[in-house]
Amino acid sequence: MNNQYIRREVFCCETCDELKSFWEKEISKQTCYRELEEYRQGRSALRKLREEWRQRLEKRLQMMDNSEEQKQPQPAN
Repeated sequence: MNNQYIRREVFCCETCDELKSFWEKEISKQTCYRELEEYRQGRSALRKLREEWRQRLEKRLQMMDNSEEQKQPQPAN
């Protein structure tokens, strides 16, 4: 058997647990960052303000449409 392959197996076996623990830590960090960001965005007033402005614009458009309909002359029968 070639010594090169034996070294790879030993190297891989020794670092397998270390690599696994490293990536588990990285994943947990990223999960924590994502949860904090979602929490921060949930508390932000920006979403609420956008919704309020959207409702205001919809009401204004409805009022404008209603006023245009009233201005148009009614056809005589």
